[in-house]
Amino acid sequence: MNNFLFQNPTKLIFGKGQIARLAKEIPTDKKILLTFGGGSVKQNGVYDQVKDALKNHNCMEFWGIEPNPTVETLRKAIALGKENQIDFLVAVGGGSVSDGTKLISVAIWNENDPWDIVTNPKKIGKSVPMATVLTLPATGSEMNKNSVISNTATAEKIPFAAVYPTFSILDPETTFSLPKFQVAVGIADTLLHVMEQYLTTTGQSPLMDRWAEGILQTLVEITPKIQNNQHDYEQMSNFMLCATMALNGFISMGVSSDWATHRIAHEITALHNTTHGQSLALIFSSLMRVMAHQKGAKIVQYGERVWNITTGSTDEKIEKTIAKTDEFFRSLGLATKLSELNIGQDSIDKIVARFKANGTKLGENENITFDVVKQILELAK
Repeated sequence: MNNFLFQNPTKLIFGKGQIARLAKEIPTDKKILLTFGGGSVKQNGVYDQVKDALKNHNCMEFWGIEPNPTVETLRKAIALGKENQIDFLVAVGGGSVSDGTKLISVAIWNENDPWDIVTNPKKIGKSVPMATVLTLPATGSEMNKNSVISNTATAEKIPFAAVYPTFSILDPETTFSLPKFQVAVGIADTLLHVMEQYLTTTGQSPLMDRWAEGILQTLVEITPKIQNNQHDYEQMSNFMLCATMALNGFISMGVSSDWATHRIAHEITALHNTTHGQSLALIFSSLMRVMAHQKGAKIVQYGERVWNITTGSTDEKIEKTIAKTDEFFRSLGLATKLSELNIGQDSIDKIVARFKANGTKLGENENITFDVVKQILELAK
């Protein structure tokens, strides 16, 4: 096991009716900026719960943070926060609203352009405390410091480490009205968050492996139940907690991680505005096949422990495991080939050229260079 430092300061407040706790968690002397996406929270009752909880607080609202939040939109929110001397932020929505609010948090008291902060996190200084009210499980942004921001002008999507939420409220009932596609891509995103930290080298930490496999097994078990009844409180609770635990640092202690699938998928999303979880499903199986020479032992372990694939040669087990993973994505209604979304050679060439120009090396061994990225994308066609 590798050396590591671990600290997660976010308070998790979980369960039905917990949105009301906003009133107790935020001092009444704070000037609050509430951030939202496109308006679904007004349809599912979350907005009313938030407003009722904060009726004795001084609140302003900013609407319109997109899926794959853009720096162009966030500049407007940051200007509003600066003008009104906001000193507390509450992100109400899914991971994109939370991600965008993290940039707002570190930019309100910062004179640099927000995109300069994204591309050079060393410029992060003082931040405004923030909290989240989660309505879409997927990114784990409610309990980590990670954020991903898009730049429409340059067609870029860049991850950066910003700030942990002070606290996050997770009420599974807020997920009942989510569109089925959003649940599907949330499940895919959760699975890939685990796999990026798990599918590397065997034998690093039996404990981390079992924790990761526990999340994977739970996702496989609950997915058909959720598809059958999205109002099942217990199963949606399990999904919500899986998404949080997948990326709050608990399964990455002392082990290597990959993140190549995410980095390649970010490029697809930047060019085509595909939903993040869908972009991941397009890439992962091809990455496993191209990197099977390095990841083969862990793929076999994953197949045995999660999919119960115990017969056949090593190569046969690897192929069966990849096929099972592909089948799982398809059971969610997601595409697993670029051509299914009309993503062609031109996009592949652009992505490869960008990795080549940046000299980017991905993967746990930093051996996924631009030419390997090309192999993965060509296989994903």
